[in-house]
Amino acid sequence: MKTFYSVLVALVISVSGTVSASDNWYLGATAGHYVLDSDRAIEGDFESNHAGLQLGRFVAEDVAIELGYGYTLGHDDFDVITLTSVMWMGEASSQWRPYVMLGLNQYDFDTVSNLAADQDDETTQVMAGMGVGTDINDAFQFRADLRGMVGWENSDTDFGVQMTLSHEFGKTSAPAPVAAPVAAPVAAPVVAPEPEVRTITIRLNVEFEFNKDTVLAVYGDQLEAIAAAMAAHSDIELVLEGHTDSRGSDDYNKALSDRRAKAVKAKLAQDYGIAANRISAVGYGESRPIASNETDEGRARNRRVVGEMSFSEVAVD
Repeated sequence: MKTFYSVLVALVISVSGTVSASDNWYLGATAGHYVLDSDRAIEGDFESNHAGLQLGRFVAEDVAIELGYGYTLGHDDFDVITLTSVMWMGEASSQWRPYVMLGLNQYDFDTVSNLAADQDDETTQVMAGMGVGTDINDAFQFRADLRGMVGWENSDTDFGVQMTLSHEFGKTSAPAPVAAPVAAPVAAPVVAPEPEVRTITIRLNVEFEFNKDTVLAVYGDQLEAIAAAMAAHSDIELVLEGHTDSRGSDDYNKALSDRRAKAVKAKLAQDYGIAANRISAVGYGESRPIASNETDEGRARNRRVVGEMSFSEVAVD
């Protein structure tokens, strides 16, 4: 008996300085009903309700040690002290979890009127039981169990049921979720489209009368377009190529084609203000025909000065 009380006193002393600092400890309020062995009673069964407190600590994830005290209602000085190990089973996320218990019970029957004369006023028992529990919230738990007790020194067998509402230290109910602030939508930056750049090519084709190097007025529009482009793009240079048909000697035709190219160059420089050093003139005679020299039409096409220039501009809708 002294050993049992020594264990209880040592446990109380050990927890008194740490319970407020650990979230492995819990404190519960208990209520239940005991049905004691009929051999204990003078008359009828020995039954009584009881209430008490329970202090526990988790020593592993699903294993706890509990120290409890209960006072039996309706009987003078009928006290119960328990030292119990509790092992939880099943998934921690389950709504209801079963558990089993194993421990010691200590009765103190002082001044109980219905206690038989041959019964000890103090009794130590081995206690075993099982029950179920559920979390009310993050900090509070409810459980209920059925337990049986067998005398350590005799064969008295008792039974009881107990309900417990416990609070685990260091935990509080989870606060209501706070909606995260919604950021105002940010307008996507407006990205200007890449400008469309296109290449423009202007071709000049001035045809001449037989054995002539005079630039006819009918080609004024072509010359004006070439001159406008060169004025807008000062980096552009123009090469003029002069040609003849096959009539006449090679030397004569070479000189005639050269005069025709220079005549167009002079027209651009004098009438449209294009710097002469930006224009080159070269004659090829009859060596580069583009049509047959056997017909008047073909020969007319071969008597020509041609030029071509290209430049890039940003497209404008």
